[in-house]
Amino acid sequence: MNNMFSVEGKVALVTGATGALGQVLAKAYGYSGAKVMMTGRNEAKLKALEEEFKAENIDCAYYVADPAQEDQVADLIKATVEKYGEINILAICHGYNKPQNILDQSVADWQYIMDADCKSVYIVCKYVAQQMVDQGKGGKMVVVTSQRSKRGMAGYTGYCTSKGGADLMVSSMACDLTAKYGINVNSICPTVFRSELTEWMFDPESEVYKNFLKREPIGRLAEPEDFVGFALFLSSDASNFMTGGNYDCSGGYLTC
Repeated sequence: MNNMFSVEGKVALVTGATGALGQVLAKAYGYSGAKVMMTGRNEAKLKALEEEFKAENIDCAYYVADPAQEDQVADLIKATVEKYGEINILAICHGYNKPQNILDQSVADWQYIMDADCKSVYIVCKYVAQQMVDQGKGGKMVVVTSQRSKRGMAGYTGYCTSKGGADLMVSSMACDLTAKYGINVNSICPTVFRSELTEWMFDPESEVYKNFLKREPIGRLAEPEDFVGFALFLSSDASNFMTGGNYDCSGGYLTC
């Protein structure tokens, strides 16, 4: 029981580590005793995070990579294994959106969203899964998608499609990987949470904020820290009998 919820000594690879949720989760893994490899496309932000975390005695490193580029992902896995010897946990926190009405959205813009939010998940999970299979010790994959994977929204044809695809991919990968290889694959489906891109939505006087609260039984919008506990749970032995799930972390948004 003492070790059931622990990730101490594990190696966690976090994509989108420079984002609001990615950096909070990377720090949480580090505080919990895991070794953390952070990745993203912005080297300056990654380097700043590494310096900050190391000052807090977190064992971490970074590697610059675009998760939608297969060759870069292959190099990322190689660099992680060279640094830490293995990969035990994968947390996918990267994502992209460009809201547009379908009548205004170009096929190229739609495809970019699909590549950033769906194709990239496939590539990263494929390469990490192969590494975990080669290690022969199983592993945990946690993919952050969105409650928009379950409900459509005006201007979100690309985003909803990509996140819905990622959730179905998670369920399918679990069928491939869990029973035979001991790799648990699950997704977390959050509601809107505070970030540089969404800060404007948190103005309590705005109509957007007020409309959101009408459908949030929990009574507030989310902070990145609200998802850390569940992500750590899905990364630990406490969730060994959970796989292929797309778990609502929306403060009750999907129930109303």
